[in-house]
Amino acid sequence: MNDRRKLKVLFLCTGNSARSILGEYLLRALDPRVETFSAGAEPTGKVHPMALRVLREVYSIDAASATSKSWEAIAGIELDLVITVCDHARDTCPLLPSSSAIQVHWGSPDPAGQGGDDAQTEALFRRVADQIHHRVLAFLTLPIERLSRDELTTELRRIGNDSHSVSQR
Repeated sequence: MNDRRKLKVLFLCTGNSARSILGEYLLRALDPRVETFSAGAEPTGKVHPMALRVLREVYSIDAASATSKSWEAIAGIELDLVITVCDHARDTCPLLPSSSAIQVHWGSPDPAGQGGDDAQTEALFRRVADQIHHRVLAFLTLPIERLSRDELTTELRRIGNDSHSVSQR
């Protein structure tokens, strides 16, 4: 990966309303040297208000400009890393054949798709955001410029597998 330009990272989800938005804005806030994007396989067209609330209240991040869009909207961008955050996106969103991006999976429960009252929904959003935040922090500790592509892929997969889990409730 070229350290002379910004690393381009895509968080990919199904609806692009919650998990991928959380990943995009958390990474963007933590490291301005990284250019972040999010997209969805079947975008809802709107960002879940609880994702915006959690980013604002827990992490002091203003994500009011966030939009829910299709992965096709970013198809022309040469990405370095694609992180799927839901199983459906991992299984259904192929990269463009010309892309050389590393692909890894950091699955999290879907806080936007869970039932329950507002307090339960907010609690799940906070737990999922915390999990993604921990993964992003672990990613940022990697010596990216010193790792081979295979080593980096292994480390990124380890982060997705080893980060603390989130219960549905």
